[in-house]
Formats: sequence, C-alpha cells, structure tokens
Amino acid sequence: MILLLWCAGLGAAGQFAKIAVPFDLIAARYPDSGAGLGLLLSMISFAGIVLGMTAGIFVARYGFRRLLVIGLMVGAGCSIWQSTLPEFPVMLASRVVEGLSHLLIVVAAPTLIAQVASDRLRGPAMTLWSTFFAVAFSIVAWLGLPLAQVFGVQLLFLIHGGVMAALAALVWWFLDEDNSPAVPGDHLGLVEILQQHRAAYRSAFIAAPAMGWLFYTLTFVSLVAILPGLLPHGQRAAVVGLMPVASIGVSLLIVTPLLRYWPAVRIVMAGFALSALVLCGHWLGFPPAATCIALFAALGLVQGASFASIPQLNATARDRALANGAMAQMGNLGNTLGTPVLMLVLQRGGTGGMLAVVILFYVVGILLHMWMQRRRDLR
Repeated sequence: MILLLWCAGLGAAGQFAKIAVPFDLIAARYPDSGAGLGLLLSMISFAGIVLGMTAGIFVARYGFRRLLVIGLMVGAGCSIWQSTLPEFPVMLASRVVEGLSHLLIVVAAPTLIAQVASDRLRGPAMTLWSTFFAVAFSIVAWLGLPLAQVFGVQLLFLIHGGVMAALAALVWWFLDEDNSPAVPGDHLGLVEILQQHRAAYRSAFIAAPAMGWLFYTLTFVSLVAILPGLLPHGQRAAVVGLMPVASIGVSLLIVTPLLRYWPAVRIVMAGFALSALVLCGHWLGFPPAATCIALFAALGLVQGASFASIPQLNATARDRALANGAMAQMGNLGNTLGTPVLMLVLQRGGTGGMLAVVILFYVVGILLHMWMQRRRDLR
C-alpha cells in the first residue's frame, strides 16, 4: 500500500518532469510562445503557492482517498488531452487544472502513507516518500526522453495519462473507503479557509516542517541548475547525474536508521549545518565537483527527515494534511524564488557571494527550527 501511494507521488512529480525533461521538444512544438513557454512549468508552482494550504484544508475536510482518486483522474485526463498538443493558450489552461490535481495528490498521498504505516515503518515510509520527485525525474530522463525523441512527446503524455488512470483505479480498489471526513461539514467558506491558514501557520507543530522546507527548496532546484555551469565542462554531466543520486541515497540509507535514535527535526537541523560546512570548502580549496556531490548528500538528510517530521509532530490526520499542504505551499514558493534570487546574487557577488547567501539560508532554517522547538517545549 505504501509503495502504491509512493507511485502516486511519482505520477504527480511526472506532471513536472514530462515538461521539464523534454523541454526542447516542447519548445519546438510551440516556437512562437517565446518566454511564455516557461509558464508551462511555473503554472503548477503558482498553483501550489496560492492554494497549497487550501488543498490541505480540502483534503482534511472531504476525505483523503476520495480526493487522491480525483486528483489522479484529473491528472490523467489532462495528460491525455495534452497528447493532442493543442494550441498554446489551451495547453497553458490545462496546466492550471493539472496544478490543482497535483496539489491534491501531494497532500493526500503522504497523509495516507502516515496513516497506513505502522509506528515502526512510519519514519522509513515518509523518507521513501521524500524521494518521489528526484526518482520521477530520473525515470523520465532515462526512459521517457528517449521515447519522446523517437515517437514524439505525444506518446510520453499518453503514457503518463495511462499510468495516472491506472493508479487512480488501484487506489480506489485497494485503499479502504474514507470512514468520514477528518473534519465534519459540507460547506467550506472563504472566512473559514483564511482562519485555518492563520491557525496552521501559527502552530509550531503544523508549520515547522514547512518552514524548514522553504529554505531547502530555495536552494535545491536552483543549485542543480546553477552549480554545474561553474564546473569544468568535462565534469558537468557526471556531477549533474550524481547530485540527486547522492541525495536520494542518503535519504534512504542514512536517514532511516538515524530516525531510530534522533527526532526528525534534529536530523533536519544537522543536515542544514552539515550543508553549510560543506559549502565552506569553497574557501578552503576543496575540489568543486566533490563539494557539489557532498552538498547534495548532506541535503539528503533535510529531504528525508523533513517529511518524517510531519507525523512525528502531528498526531491527527487533519493536522498532517495541513502540514503537507504547508509543505506544498512553501516548497513551491522556494522552487519559484530560488533560481532567480541566486542567479541575481551570482551576477552581482560572484560564486562566493552566492554560496554565502546559501549558507545564510541554511542558518536561518536552523534558527527557525530551534525557535519552533522552543515554542513546542514551552507548551
């Protein structure tokens, strides 16, 4: 069951990967779209920024299995429709709808994983969930891109749509029906949504994972894009391939046993601290390629433990759904802002200035977690 829900996450991440990986092929289909082509990627992030927490509220209110199936079915319909390669404005509109389905999946699936996993397996299961994005991108790069290059992106979209539909059927068949909504009620008004936003972000339990996640996502995707360009040309391809693999490996092989001895939040703070120390190697003359790989290995601690911290800090399904909604919101905000901010710093302050800002982000992430830990201890 846990693997099935993780596969639903792979499908959600595929909503990004199917555009990002074969981006040149997409650009060739829409040659007159100009800079607007980037909106095909960012529309899902914008939806997450605006509606991430709202998705958590809706999933908690109307049922996890029900809305996960809806998210998968809507995602399947969007992909199958996109395989017709409609005109650019129509394609863009379909990405807005797809962004809403993405949010339902990434909020409902990890909440269900925390519910169905036993106490012993909950930490490892959430650590496995944390790898869904990187694994999906690797699958599309290794298998999907060659197919798209030979048969066109239409086939890639069709395959993705078929997988999403199959996952929806499997989730509907194998998961128990929602006994009742986590929060009773049939109508959810704007005032109540805003009140729940305020309450969730004021909570040192619900908001803590997302606050640290913001400073992780401000740097992860942006550094994947920026750091290889600062390396010697012959090393770039190998380093680009090894960075996410190092992060996934640490999340699965190191975070899981660490969770037996340390609370997840402490592992997150250790990951931030170790990442900052690794970056100090820039000024100590460490080899740049090794520094890049070591940095992403250290960030694997943050990646795996951040999701594991959600069930550790939040005992109820409702609070876990809200925490996952906040993670989606802050994660999309970080992914959207990270690259332009660090590119601006790189242009004005050089490599050293950019890395100093990254270290500052990690220090702020540690301080935020320490502050929220103190608030929890005082309760």
